[in-house]
Amino acid sequence: MKWSGRRESGNMDDRRGMGSSGKVIAGGGVIGVIILLINLFGGSDLQNLAPVLEQFNNGSEQTTERELTAEEKEQGKFMNALLVDNEDVWTKIFQENNLSYVEPQMVLFSDRVQTGCGTASASSGPFYCPADQKVYMDLRFFDELKSKFGAQGGDFAVAYVLAHEIGHHVQTLMGTSGKVRQMQEGMSQSQANKLSVALELQADFYAGVWTHYNQKMNQILEEGDIDEALSAANAVGDDAIQNRVQGEVVPDSFTHGTSEQRKYWFMKGYKTGDIRQGDTFNNAR
Repeated sequence: MKWSGRRESGNMDDRRGMGSSGKVIAGGGVIGVIILLINLFGGSDLQNLAPVLEQFNNGSEQTTERELTAEEKEQGKFMNALLVDNEDVWTKIFQENNLSYVEPQMVLFSDRVQTGCGTASASSGPFYCPADQKVYMDLRFFDELKSKFGAQGGDFAVAYVLAHEIGHHVQTLMGTSGKVRQMQEGMSQSQANKLSVALELQADFYAGVWTHYNQKMNQILEEGDIDEALSAANAVGDDAIQNRVQGEVVPDSFTHGTSEQRKYWFMKGYKTGDIRQGDTFNNAR
């Protein structure tokens, strides 16, 4: 992916040099695995996990700081470029539709982080918190995405994940996320899960729309980039995760969509570049 030469965004908060000693919630074992699988690319789902997370947030902590490595600083520049491209693309899309775009913040962290949705650890995976309208990312997640979940890896896999999370921010601004949460109240778990799947697939669609616009505006794509995004989407499909973890697939428990659905909606967004074609609620495919 071509990304050099971008301006500095004022919406990136790099906390990776900050650490803490003391208790780390949900950092491993059964709790860590459960939260990772529930929340993988989960967007607004983390808000519902806040009470669970807070149960593990006991004990005092001391904050420590360290200098970022040269590699980490380069990663920060790359993430800043991705954030800038998301800001520019979504501002343009909203303007074209007579809407006003409010830019989210992006927080880079290591190990654990305090959010408007509660305290979270790296095991939560990348996520968007609607309460504070921030995207939270521990970049070491992408090593696990490749080593444990079989994704191809690469810089555009990272770009896809961030674009997906910012897709949840778009849903918050448009009121989609709030409507879904209202509709889920009083539903059976399987019915509520279907709405969660539609919400996640739409975020994949928005990631594709972002890719379409960014290619037109900045000519970012290099050979293999789309394959990297599709590999990441394939790795985090509900069916792929369930097969890998439990050896069987339970469709009623899906919350994010199958690998094929996630790839389909990303590609539909990429090919059309039309946000009006992302109705995953009436056509999850």
